[in-house]
Formats: sequence, C-alpha cells, structure tokens
Amino acid sequence: MATEDKNRATAAAILPLVGGAANVSSIAHCMTRLRLGLHDRSLVDDEALKAVPAVMGVVEDDTYQIVLGPGTVARVTPEFEQLVEEGRASGAPAPAPARTAEELADKGASLKAQRKAKNATPFKLFLRKIANIFVPLIPALIGCGIIAGLNGLLVNLGWLPSVTPALAAMASGFMALIAVFVGYNTAKEFGGTPILGGAVAAIIVFPGVANIDAFGQTLSPGQGGVLGALGAAVLAVYVEKWCRRWVPEALDVLVTPTLTVLISGLVTIFGLMYVAGEVSSAIGTFADWLLSTGGAGAGFLLGGFFLPLVMLGLHQALIPIHTTLIEQQGFTVLLPILAMAGAGQVGAAAAVYLRLPRNESIRKTIKSAMPAGLLGVGEPLIYGVSLPLGRPFITACVGGAFGGGFVGLFNQLGDSVGSTAIGPSGWALFPLLDGNHGLGSTIAVYAGGLLVGYVAGFVATYFFGFSKALLEEFNVSQEPAPSTVAATGPAAASDGSGGSGGSPAKEPAGV
Repeated sequence: MATEDKNRATAAAILPLVGGAANVSSIAHCMTRLRLGLHDRSLVDDEALKAVPAVMGVVEDDTYQIVLGPGTVARVTPEFEQLVEEGRASGAPAPAPARTAEELADKGASLKAQRKAKNATPFKLFLRKIANIFVPLIPALIGCGIIAGLNGLLVNLGWLPSVTPALAAMASGFMALIAVFVGYNTAKEFGGTPILGGAVAAIIVFPGVANIDAFGQTLSPGQGGVLGALGAAVLAVYVEKWCRRWVPEALDVLVTPTLTVLISGLVTIFGLMYVAGEVSSAIGTFADWLLSTGGAGAGFLLGGFFLPLVMLGLHQALIPIHTTLIEQQGFTVLLPILAMAGAGQVGAAAAVYLRLPRNESIRKTIKSAMPAGLLGVGEPLIYGVSLPLGRPFITACVGGAFGGGFVGLFNQLGDSVGSTAIGPSGWALFPLLDGNHGLGSTIAVYAGGLLVGYVAGFVATYFFGFSKALLEEFNVSQEPAPSTVAATGPAAASDGSGGSGGSPAKEPAGV
C-alpha cells in the first residue's frame, strides 16, 4: 500500500505542474518516460517538475516527456491517468489564456517548438513510427527472453526436466506470433484498423502456407518474419484507406475488410513473404559476416558511434534489425556491442566526479544517476553531465568504442555474444545474454567488455575530457549543474533499448 501511495503522490505532484487535467491531451509511457500531449506548453512549470523527487528530468520532443526511470514510470502512469480522468469528470477549468508579455513569449516559444516538430524530416518521422511499432513489444521480449535463458540453464544442468517444456512454451509462444503483434501495431501507427493489420500479418505465421508455392519455392510458416508483417500491414492500411474512399457507405462494413484482407493477403503470400524472407536472411548473414571478419573494428565503430546515433534518433532504425536477428537466431549480436556505449558513459561520469571536486551540483547529479547508469539507463548521465560539458561526451564515446571493440573481437574469434531481447543494457542485460559457447563464456566476454568500457571512458575523460578553461569554469561550487536547452537540472534525461534510444534517445535500448 505504501508503494501505491508513493506512486499516486508522484502523479499528484506532477499533474498541477503540467497545467492540470484540462491541459493534458494524451498520456503514454515507454521504458523510462511519461509522455504527455499538452494543449498549452506555456502552462508547464519545468523547474518545479525537476524538483519532484521521482523526476529525473524532462525532455521536449513530439510530446512532453517526464523521465521517471524504468519500473517507476509503469506504476506512476496508471495513477496519473486516473487523476486526469477524475479531474476531467469534476469539470477542471480549461487552461487560462496567456495574458502577460512573458506568458505570450512562452506561448510563442511553444508554437515555434510545435512548428519545428511538424517540420521534422520524413526520415526521422518514419523512424519514430517504426519505434512506436516495436517499443510496446519490448516488455514481452524481455520477459520471454529471461524465461528462455532460465530454461536453457535448467536444460544444461539437467534440472527439473518436467518443467522445462512448459518454460520453453512460455518463452517461445510470443516469438511464434510476434508477426501478428507487429502487424497490429503497424496498422494502428499508420492510421488503419489495427485488427486488420494483425489479420493480414497472421497469414505469415499460419502453418497452411507450407502448402503454397511462390517464386518457384514452397513457403515456410514465419517466412519474412517481422519485416514481412510490417510490410503487409502497411499495405493493408493503404488498401483500407482506398476502400474507404470508393466503397459506398452502405457496403463499407462488408466490402472494406474483405478487400483489405484479400488484396493484402494475396500480395503478402505471392510477393512480400518471399521478398521479406530474402531481406531477413540477408540481414542475418551480413551481421554474422560483419562480426566474424571485422569484429574488433566493427565493434569499435558501433560502440563509439551509438551515443551520437541516439542523439540524432537514428538508432531507431536498428530496432527491426534487432528483432529480426532475435527471430532468426534466438539473440541479437548487435545489442551487447551497442550496450558498451553506456559503459563508456559510466566511466566518463566517474572521471568527471573526480575532476570536479568542488562542484557539488554535478557531483550530486553523478551520485544520483550512477546506479541507473550501471543498470543501462544512461540518459541522466548524458543529459545531466557529459553532454552539457561537451568534451566528456566525446570521451564517453571513446570508452564505448573500446568496449565495443573488445566484444566484437571475441565475436570475430568465434565466441558470439548476444541478447535474447532488446531494451535493457548495462548490468540489466546479464539475465538476457546468450551465445554459442555456453553461458559462462558469454557472461565473461560481456563483463569484460563492460570493464574495458568503464576503464577506457574513465581514462579518456580524466586525461582528455577537460580543457584548462573548462576546469576553471566548472571546478567551483555551482548550483544548478550545467544544462542543455532541451533538458536541464539534476539528472535531466532523455530516453531509448532498447531500447535503446528515442527524442533522439528513443527507446532504444537503454544506453
């Protein structure tokens, strides 16, 4: 009960600071953030929000995002939704119009930000849609991945043989039908009827497709996987929208769903499944080739450039690739390498802590954010420490590069290290690790990569992360800590593991 009261108290503290129930247009959450659509951005009290104990920071993107951290956000969101509903039911007043010059200026800034969001590049908007399709699947991927790891351990030890088949069913059931969930979410995200997207995607996993020949070969259930499901659902959305325009209203309820499933289904069976299957196979082959031939170099580049990719939001393009590899091979070999970016960030933060002994504000931020960073939630350290300081962000990338190179080297030597799910990183990734040489070897390589990332990030930051001018400016008692325009104050943060970036740090996988 105490925990429930704490979560409700957090929600109650946040609501008036975002303008009250009448100012909230939409509510959602991801791995670490409460995402709010707001009618009037100028009614939000950013500084007061950052002072709420449970709030790690705030971020401006397509929605207003309050960073609460993994676990907490999933518990606070339902309480917040209930408070908003209660506020609307009680007739909470609408947001007051701006009256002062300051309010008008804030309103103008809000409108400018909205226009900027509307003018986002089509590519980034597309990646945002892709992230919105796959991010809701991450909890199931994590849960099933951990069960799969537990089942594998029991099988290897020869324990509980009567239980392991049940665990295998629990772990594999979701993955067997993941195409259906992808199709459902894709149709929803692209403006179609979700159940029709799921119905078309279900064709891909239906066992009966094994009786169908296409392009001179017999189809296999699941061929094309999540990529095929995504393409099939997008096609279904366009067919459905075309039908809505041309089918008479009296016949719409019968004709539109029939034509949507029929046309999209035929194209899926006799085209998309084959094409998507070839693409999926190519992705797996390329990932294996990349790490087996140039593992150290590839790992160095992937680990070093992942934080900038998160900042730009481009890491979202990796989400369907991770999912495809998990679907094909049982694990993604890319995530453990990319997770090294978070290790570099932790090492860099430790160096900043020692290099700025007089700056109580930054040191306090580091102490509060370090546990989350060790568990793979690196955004508080990024936006509260390294990015505002500048150079430490670059040296954190150096740490990630060396950690990624270490893990990539062992992949090159034939010791594949993978993750059975996307989302977590850091220490939180240990329960999800899998590989081709046994759990002990896999854990040792990943732990070694983390250690290398910590040390390299620390050394690079301690010796090269500060200019003389930067030390003179920040190695003094200073409140509050340095901040960016988008996120300020202690432990200001941005998301996804990944989880996983988005903002730029979209669901990624954690960093």
